[in-house]
Amino acid sequence: MKKAIIFDLDNTIYPTETIGEKLFKPLIDHLKNSEMHADKIEDIKKDIMRIPFQAVAERYNIKDELKEECMNILKELSYDGPIEPFEDFNQIRQLPVDRFLVTTGFKKMQQSKVKALNLDRDFKGIYIIDPTTTEKKKKDLFKEIMQDNGYEAADVLVIGDDPNSEIKGATELGIETVLYDKKNEHEIGNATYKISDYGDLKL
Repeated sequence: MKKAIIFDLDNTIYPTETIGEKLFKPLIDHLKNSEMHADKIEDIKKDIMRIPFQAVAERYNIKDELKEECMNILKELSYDGPIEPFEDFNQIRQLPVDRFLVTTGFKKMQQSKVKALNLDRDFKGIYIIDPTTTEKKKKDLFKEIMQDNGYEAADVLVIGDDPNSEIKGATELGIETVLYDKKNEHEIGNATYKISDYGDLKL
């Protein structure tokens, strides 16, 4: 039996596509107006909802000046509407384990999502890694959580949707991982196992 579960936020607790159009509209409008990436805008929009903007900028070779303009927009974005978690996430709230949230993104934006989802009641600790203010990675936070709470790697389970982020970082620390893949879009990769419903979670 695990003592703690560490969760990612986006596409792990709620589907980003349900808020993405509204949340990222100022950014998408700015990219459209730049004309530089007009032909790739749909692909960029899709990726922005899945991976950090820094990775998106690199993937589409967004020039430094435009990237900085986009970063300044993103720093100020927040979401003020309701957000519904995945329906099966309610099962997680009943589990007798410590729960932690570790998410990467712009602080103001991620805080607004946490508030809209009312997650303070569900987690022992909530950590936001803002890449504009820290060099820390999720792996570093996993280490800190274990040290601060006296957990061994075997006591912890990490759940997320990104094989190259939380899954990779946890695996490097010897922590078991679950790839939460609601739409079956990824290979299992280095994850211990893969699920599309929290009812299939094994502790």
